[in-house]
Amino acid sequence: MLKIASYNIHKGVGTDRRRNPGRVIDVLNELDADIIALQEADRRFGPRAAAIPPLLLEQYSDYRATPLDVQTDSMGWHGNAILAHKSAQITAHDILHIPYLEPRGAVMAQIEVKGFDVSVFGMHLDLSGLWRRRQAGAIMKLAQQYGADTPTILMGDLNEWSASGGCLSVFARSYNFVDCGRSFHSRGPIARLDRIMHCDRLAAVAGGVHDSAAARKASDHLPVWAQLTRA
Repeated sequence: MLKIASYNIHKGVGTDRRRNPGRVIDVLNELDADIIALQEADRRFGPRAAAIPPLLLEQYSDYRATPLDVQTDSMGWHGNAILAHKSAQITAHDILHIPYLEPRGAVMAQIEVKGFDVSVFGMHLDLSGLWRRRQAGAIMKLAQQYGADTPTILMGDLNEWSASGGCLSVFARSYNFVDCGRSFHSRGPIARLDRIMHCDRLAAVAGGVHDSAAARKASDHLPVWAQLTRA
């Protein structure tokens, strides 16, 4: 069984408007997933330093960030990062350029863990519905290219308020959605902005929203998670 998760950490700023990456670490440890896609993993301005200091992540969590060969102080690419459990092997990684109205990007990693060899794509899509659909189409093509030989997982903050339309209808052409639940806003979830999708070579056994006291304070999003197995 493979456990994956997606989490918009809001640059480490909690619902009390205080930046506290230690609380994010607590939530990551609660999740106890094998692979986690993060959004807003870097600060917005200046050198875009990682919202979670690398030493803090190394010493107090079971995860390491996928190297993306981007800015020295950043964890991700346009805030997108992929964490893998320290027992996992990261065999490939890349940053993905997608069309955008506001600066956006996506990331991918090929990871071996628990006998699974998967291609994982993390994303944070645009606020504009038109651009979200364009971005979804671009990511689909890239996923077909990078994930041709391995089971593929797509996850992230899609910023899609529609129940089934918009960019969701684009992804649904080739991928299955895990029924995780409402993840935004963390103090009173009303929307399914955070999504996990997988190809037909995988099957979802369970999925949900991680709603803990720590998660309700650490970010304005709650993490979503899924347990997958081979189809």
